[in-house]
Parts: sequence; structure tokens; C-alpha cells
Amino acid sequence: MTRPTPNWPITTQLPQPSDGPAPDRPRAYPRHETPHTPLRPLWCCRACGNPWPCSMARLLLKVEYGRNEIGLSIYLSGLFYEATRDLYHLNPHDGPTPRALFTRFVAWSPYRRPLPLPLPLPPR
Repeated sequence: MTRPTPNWPITTQLPQPSDGPAPDRPRAYPRHETPHTPLRPLWCCRACGNPWPCSMARLLLKVEYGRNEIGLSIYLSGLFYEATRDLYHLNPHDGPTPRALFTRFVAWSPYRRPLPLPLPLPPR
């Protein structure tokens, strides 16, 4: 028995992912200050010029997301994707490594899985 040929072309390439979240957080605090949001495509802080997320942006993001640690990790992972794409397009030869970008964007976030507790030993 032969398989029918599909009417559409078969490809092994995945589609280009869509854009990540808008980097509009953390919000400015106090409101009249320049917000500590990223200046794209360089990914430096608009307020202080340090690589984003700067220490103030990290602090404000932790406060803004509060107990929603998973939401913060998802938001930062989306920005990690955006920054990787932007910085690679700016300078593909000597830009930051993926490990450095992961550490900068995602690894500092507070969400961590708790360590599993060791199983109790069976009685003898």
C-alpha cells in the first residue's frame, strides 16, 4: 500500500517565531523618572545606560511581579529571545554568548524549583 502524497510541500524548516513580549516593564517609579526599560536594539537601560536588566530594573521587576515568579520568568525568557535576535543582528561575530545572555536575562530571576527532599529510609 502506498501513502498518498499531500497537497502541500513538506519542509523540515520551522517557521520564524513571532516577536516576544513588549519590553515595557518595569514601569517608571516614581512616575516622573525615566523608566529602567531597555533601549533596543542595544539592550542597555534607558535610565542609567548599564546593560539591561540593570540592578534597579531587576529590583523593580521583582516588586512589580510580586509573587508571580513564573510570570516574571516567562516575561524574561521572551526578552532573552528578543535580545539574542537583536544583538546577533547587530554584530554576529563577537556579540555576547548565549550563556552570558541567559545569565543576564533569565538566571537571576527568583523562580527556582525547590530541591527534592531525600526519601526517608525504610525501617529495619
